[in-house]
Amino acid sequence: MLFDKLRQIEERSNELARALADPSVLGQPPVYARLRKEHAETVEVVERFAEYRDVLRRIGETRHLLSESGDRELHELAQAEISELEGRQAALEEELKRLLIPRDPNDAKSVFLEIRAGAGGEEAALFAAELARMYTKYAERQRWKVEVIDTNITGVGGFKEAIFFLQGRGAWSRLKFERGVHRVQRVPVTESSGRIHTSTVTVAVLPEAEDVEIKIDEKDLRVDVYRSSGPGGQGVNTTDSAVRITHLPTGLVVTCQDERSQLKNRAKATRVLKARLLERAQEEQQAAIAADRRSQVGTGDRSERIRTYNFPQTRVTDHRIGLTLHRLPAVLEGDLDELIDALTAAEQAERLERVES
Repeated sequence: MLFDKLRQIEERSNELARALADPSVLGQPPVYARLRKEHAETVEVVERFAEYRDVLRRIGETRHLLSESGDRELHELAQAEISELEGRQAALEEELKRLLIPRDPNDAKSVFLEIRAGAGGEEAALFAAELARMYTKYAERQRWKVEVIDTNITGVGGFKEAIFFLQGRGAWSRLKFERGVHRVQRVPVTESSGRIHTSTVTVAVLPEAEDVEIKIDEKDLRVDVYRSSGPGGQGVNTTDSAVRITHLPTGLVVTCQDERSQLKNRAKATRVLKARLLERAQEEQQAAIAADRRSQVGTGDRSERIRTYNFPQTRVTDHRIGLTLHRLPAVLEGDLDELIDALTAAEQAERLERVES
């Protein structure tokens, strides 16, 4: 099965190389760029496959030599060489399996991070603000640029909703596992009896949509402007600068009031709308292709409780992989790598199973 897949990739790589040398393709820049990108993705696989076959050939030749020779010293040298070659064979097999794991087309993209308070009232809004701070801290560790798109702040400093744009290498590949319902268990500051409450916050992570991926027709949009409300600094709520965009075909609604400029708010809201439309299109495509299997670790469903933050026990538990860490304060300071690395490993293991099946 592995050999069959590798031969198919090799044949496709050769086809692409021939096409790239065709003068008629050279005269079509968009076609040439697409084929060149596809060919580049096959090169490493083809090279490793060639090395793998060479190792198998050398193992076969050395074993033949063993069967033909009665020289004891030569026999020992041949056995040592076979042992070394078999080690290289095993390493190449693992590397080839890894290279055959389908890549997430969004991995190189920046993301929109949407955080919304769920069940739990003010306590949920306060925890939403803590998660926003946690992800901002993590972004700083990754040297990503953080842009505030929109916030809806409660009277005590919680977030009913907050949208950020995180720009930088690996933003999607690292944060895509954060999608879902995050549950917090703790004693709220307003609780006099010391009773532990459970609240929830929903996190959505959307890959940034490129213009070539999502086209929006202006006739499909209803744009409303209104006066900003809530905290936001002097001058923010003195003009009709807030923007609400409704995408009529889908009913998706995006609001933005973070900027003083109506034009800037509209531009930000449009970017978020494109990201949501891209996510919607990709989810529909995945459902059509593989409705009966999971597309990543867990189901990815936003209604799924993915993680619990238990303050009395200072622990964080990710329910998708059964991982518990007893260092909640560090996690809330943005130390998420151990969690994300474990989720990444689980996703790769699942994809590898599909490659081998």
